[in-house]
Amino acid sequence: MEVDKVETQNQQQKHKQVHLFYCLESEELARKVAGHSDLITLQSINWRNFDDGFPNLFINNAEDLRGQHVAFLACFSSPGVIFEQLSVIYALPRLFAASFTLVLPFFPTGSFERMEEEGDVATAFTMARILSNIPISRGGPTSLVIYDIHALQERFYFGDQVLPLFVTGIPLLKQRLHQLPESDKIAVAFPDDGAWKRFHKLLDHFPMVREGDERIVRIKEGNPAGYHVVIVDDLVQSGGTLVECQKVLAAHGAAKVSAYVTHGVFPKRSWERFTHKNEAGMEDAFAYFWITDSCPHTVKAIANKRPFEVLSLAGSIADALQI
Repeated sequence: MEVDKVETQNQQQKHKQVHLFYCLESEELARKVAGHSDLITLQSINWRNFDDGFPNLFINNAEDLRGQHVAFLACFSSPGVIFEQLSVIYALPRLFAASFTLVLPFFPTGSFERMEEEGDVATAFTMARILSNIPISRGGPTSLVIYDIHALQERFYFGDQVLPLFVTGIPLLKQRLHQLPESDKIAVAFPDDGAWKRFHKLLDHFPMVREGDERIVRIKEGNPAGYHVVIVDDLVQSGGTLVECQKVLAAHGAAKVSAYVTHGVFPKRSWERFTHKNEAGMEDAFAYFWITDSCPHTVKAIANKRPFEVLSLAGSIADALQI
């Protein structure tokens, strides 16, 4: 009996009871995360504004967080919501939390990571510096969870006060591909060398097609003929490159073409080009278009619209909160 008691205590020590806060946009994803584990308890924040528009925020049950593991699920979907979330993010670790984890599924300035001429501002570096200055909790530096950051070198933009954990959504794609009836006739394509470098090792058991740079879309390596080809990238904005890739793959004999991106940004409702009946042929161009729920606005916009399917990060986030 004593041995069983000790083993039970050890198992409890290995798992953390996490208090998960979230921004308003991420409420649906937060509820899915909590649904994956009894060890995650949802907590709430009163998101209000003063008459002048500035945030009037209140963290509920703040005193109960002392000595507890705390996390915040963020969504920096626009500059207008970043300040109020940062105010909460900076406050939570100072409530004597045992540890603090920030989950930011989509790092929004990731594609602005370099200077091409004097005067360019690399806002990815700016955002990394802001997040690097989150106050430490009683347990030490903040753990920062980010999915498929645009450029791998951005991990070096973060300071020593945070511990970045870079996760990928590719396992969700692999699981979905294995569920398809023609899973033995699937090939993977990458729209440019950057995507190939990022993802080819994670998908190396699939036949691969490499395409040229984004300015001249062409087949660089591999033969798509007869395959259901899935174009893989980290994010999509206008979708123009994916459309051109689909045309080239179809012209070279691909039986079907689908797409996967972790982050479906789609500014100005650019997702419509993949479902719009007025654009000749586009309604049938992609068999599937998979995205994750890292961008909540997009998830709501494309709900029940073919060819889109959402692969939820909820289970992966729940696992990351136990690290």
